Amino acid sequence: METPGLGGLNWAVIIVYLLGTLAIGVWFTRKASTGTDSFFTANGRIPAWAAGFSIYATTLSAITYMSTPEQAFLTDWSYAAGNVAIFAIIPLLIWFYIPFFRKLNVTTAYEYLEERFGPSIRVIGSVLFVLFHVGRVAIVIYLPTLAISSVTDINPAVVAAAVGVLSIIYTFLGGIEGVIWSDVVQGIILLLGAVLILVFGIAAINGGLGTVVTDAVNDDKFITAKNWQIGGAAAAIPIIFLGSVFNNLHQYTASQDVVQRYQTTTSLKQTARSLLVNGFLALLTIPLFYGIGTVLYSYYQHSGNLPEDFNTSALVPYFVVTALPVGVAGLLIAAIFAAAQSTISSSLNSISACVTVDLRDRFFPRKDGQARKGVGFARMVIIVAGAFSVAVALYLSATDQAETWNLFLSITGLFGVPLAGVFALGIFTKRANTVGVIGGLILGAATAFWVQQNTTFTPFAVSAAAFVGAVLFGYLISAIAGALLGKNPHDVVPLTIYGKNSEYVRRTSSPVAPAGTPLVTTSSNDTVK
Repeated sequence: METPGLGGLNWAVIIVYLLGTLAIGVWFTRKASTGTDSFFTANGRIPAWAAGFSIYATTLSAITYMSTPEQAFLTDWSYAAGNVAIFAIIPLLIWFYIPFFRKLNVTTAYEYLEERFGPSIRVIGSVLFVLFHVGRVAIVIYLPTLAISSVTDINPAVVAAAVGVLSIIYTFLGGIEGVIWSDVVQGIILLLGAVLILVFGIAAINGGLGTVVTDAVNDDKFITAKNWQIGGAAAAIPIIFLGSVFNNLHQYTASQDVVQRYQTTTSLKQTARSLLVNGFLALLTIPLFYGIGTVLYSYYQHSGNLPEDFNTSALVPYFVVTALPVGVAGLLIAAIFAAAQSTISSSLNSISACVTVDLRDRFFPRKDGQARKGVGFARMVIIVAGAFSVAVALYLSATDQAETWNLFLSITGLFGVPLAGVFALGIFTKRANTVGVIGGLILGAATAFWVQQNTTFTPFAVSAAAFVGAVLFGYLISAIAGALLGKNPHDVVPLTIYGKNSEYVRRTSSPVAPAGTPLVTTSSNDTVK
């Protein structure tokens, strides 16, 4: 397949976008340099709408930007149940999870785990996050690089550098505030890009939207009765929804890149609003990105042909560079870059937060007992993690070793949903203890692995098995361990739903709140003090 060139105007649009994101990082450099609290939480000064936009842009990577239309192109809209699941868990997050993160004034999600269970599970959770997200950043760089370079004449190293290296630079400079405002710009660009693809795609089809709808209805490209049948040939919406609930519980309760946003707003009420903004955007994703897949299905049925043996993972960039006007194509390639960079920058800042707060500050504090305020170490972590991820992405691109790296991601990722089960055990039960949740984490991951290897269940069913396994095994082992070892002398009730509004004195120090500081949520509408 011949790869078309982008041309000068398209390149100009891409370069303007890349320089713009770099400028945002430069703009926030001074604020980010004032201390680790500013570098990781922006001192709680982010507006709710911007935090919500950032959460959305963080969770929608370039992989999603391309694979969601591909899914609709090849099958139907059944996977949209996962987007509905995001909105469905928002009340659960607002009422039961976020109050504890705000009460403890945590920088990382895993600080809660130490207060509830002890340092071992905090380290486990933090290290698992770091390992998985270093690998995830490499994949988020590699797959768009592969797709874009396969349908254009752009050198893969140039794509990887544009996506990865610039992300490292503006994350290094601007901290979480620079990341969030970059996410806002990138979120607007990627949504605008999706709208443009829809408009130009529909306009290029004889009969326009009417033809698209007719093709989709005739070929079962929307939702049909088969999608509701568990065990049928089509993807079962109930299983997709249930599995997505557990996947999203992991993303929104146990994954630092999202949880970190909860501390960037001024109050619990503002955090709740940010989640509502994110939920609305997740619902907007359904007609936009699944609509792109359906429109492109109709377009290639009537108006053009895909090359023989075409890899549909490159469907969106191929349509962009071959069918859209000059300049518009550049903007849409920039949108794919934006989707990648928003995920990369968030992961890098969150990796730095975990290494700095959960490992260095927790186990190697200053001898005088004072909190460290410099951000040099945090920035060094961003450079190291980012450089390693870019190097791996380039290696994968040069040697086509994606399967090995995907295996690494699947193994570390198996612990993600079970870790969400650990948070649920901590918040919803008083009986859960350290021995139990570590056992539940391991057995939940083992359950997921067994189901994955020995059944034909979908990944969504595997996620459900992982979460349920972690919770059930964790609770049973906790009960046995509690009977054998005795009751935990530390009062954990204020860290559960049974004491959500009770005062709690932290037993560990943090860069934000010294040990012994009473922390209490006054009401759902007040700033946590």
